[in-house]
Amino acid sequence: TFLHASEPAIWTINTRSEILKGEARGVSIDENGAITLAPRSTEIFNTAQSYIWSSAADASGNIYLGTGSDGKIFKVSPNGAGTLFYDSPELNVAALAIGRNGEIYAGTSPDGKVYRIDASGNATVFFEPNEKYIWSLAILPDGSLAVGTGENGRIYKVKSAGASAANSLLFDTSETHIISLAADRQGNLYAGTDSNGLVLRFSSDGKPFALLDSPLREIHDLKIGTDGSIYALALSSSVAAARPTTPTAETPSIPETSAPVPQTPKSRYDLSAARSAVYRILPDGGSDVIWNSPNVIGFSIYAHQTGNGVLVGTSDKGRIYSVTNDGRETLVLQTNENQVSTLFSAGQNLYATSSNQGKIFRFGGAADAEGSYESPVLDAKAASSWGRIWWRSAGGVQIQTRSGNTETPDETWSAWSASLTDAKGAQISSPIAKHLQWRAVLRNPNAVLNEVNVSYLPRNIAPEILSIEILPTNVGLLPNPPVVIDPNIETSGLDPQIFGIVVPPAVPRKVYLRGARALQWTAEDRNGDKLVYNVYYREIGETNFKLLKENLSETFYTIDGLALADGSYIFK
Repeated sequence: TFLHASEPAIWTINTRSEILKGEARGVSIDENGAITLAPRSTEIFNTAQSYIWSSAADASGNIYLGTGSDGKIFKVSPNGAGTLFYDSPELNVAALAIGRNGEIYAGTSPDGKVYRIDASGNATVFFEPNEKYIWSLAILPDGSLAVGTGENGRIYKVKSAGASAANSLLFDTSETHIISLAADRQGNLYAGTDSNGLVLRFSSDGKPFALLDSPLREIHDLKIGTDGSIYALALSSSVAAARPTTPTAETPSIPETSAPVPQTPKSRYDLSAARSAVYRILPDGGSDVIWNSPNVIGFSIYAHQTGNGVLVGTSDKGRIYSVTNDGRETLVLQTNENQVSTLFSAGQNLYATSSNQGKIFRFGGAADAEGSYESPVLDAKAASSWGRIWWRSAGGVQIQTRSGNTETPDETWSAWSASLTDAKGAQISSPIAKHLQWRAVLRNPNAVLNEVNVSYLPRNIAPEILSIEILPTNVGLLPNPPVVIDPNIETSGLDPQIFGIVVPPAVPRKVYLRGARALQWTAEDRNGDKLVYNVYYREIGETNFKLLKENLSETFYTIDGLALADGSYIFK
């Protein structure tokens, strides 16, 4: 039975921002919010470690994974077989690089050393600069090894095993950490720093030049594009400062803080609220911001071989986004892990590594055979009767629903309903509840879902008078002058705010009125219905209330006390 004061409502999901709040299981979400099947993703190997900090692939297609907080290196063969390759004495293997002869270099923390490991897993200390952290490594064209360190922000160029730190020092920056390094074929070395967000270029003669000074704190990753552009991932907080250095540490990533969310759209060049951003530094020295986010933290980037943008691995539900050079963003896929730590290619394949748990995935190519999308949860504010669900799609999409009374779906929710296939709509069979969620299942490679609508009727909850205040005698309440609104707007039912008209709350002004007694009250309606009020009175000793004023929209009323006989009155 539908109660009078409650009105049916429509819940519509059709904007990209709303769709991204849901869970993408084997589906992609494009720049317009369209949901399609994602590229196939396959878990290759689980290290059983909490974190993967670094990765590298050799010429034969073997992949090496540096982990924490046990400081282990795993080797994954081209056929996906994974084995422990080397167990270092340190806690974290933050950097890996493959030498020209296939040797593996590993940078460790917090007792910063660089190990050289042969194909059999035998390791020797290659370089020991007496630095706390080895954050980054890069092989230069002459075969020497560039080493980025912290907490003194030094860059070393190491030409042979056992070289001293003094003889190998390339540059002692004023930064705290050299988080990222990359080298191009022309002999240039690029360095990303913390805590001033610099991208430095060192030409073959060792002379530094600052290419970028970001307002964000840390340049966490650097990749070189096919056209010589440099892609830089910048973060507003320091991953270096948050990375665990003891086996008991729990939080490897940036501490989650409340980030300001812009109320109006901003240029992607406005980084005042950004938690992470991707720059493209052009070969001529100019730079563009191609992506930024006020709430998503990027952890890794991969430069597309087409030259048009990057993949961005994030801590946003372990998602991977694709961003073009002109700023168009697509959610490529979502993993089941907390964050995507590194992105790289080996042969014809793309790989992603994750943390919590430390796993490696191969992805790309043909679409998954099946994918699903789970919507954000509707909070109807009250137990609701569900009406119809209908959607806009192509290629065949099935929809299911479930409902429950807890904010997060759990074992107390109803099971997923039978699949609905008619996009024109069907009656929802899920039981009456406060919350609803829908799931779309895609099995056709050409399937696409653009919009879903749900009608529902919340149970009416009676409004409440929360408080009543009686003002002193001779103090009256009068309404402020009303805002003049075009009557055509009022009759149209449109919100005046659409036209820039702000209607202030009906706050009365206090005036002197001889003999006046004024009432002021607060009220609430859980269904959000518009309230009107009737005021009644009776003299003490009387039984029945008399109507004094009806259909008030204001939450105050002034009584002409001179019009009432002397006595004591009760107002309702």
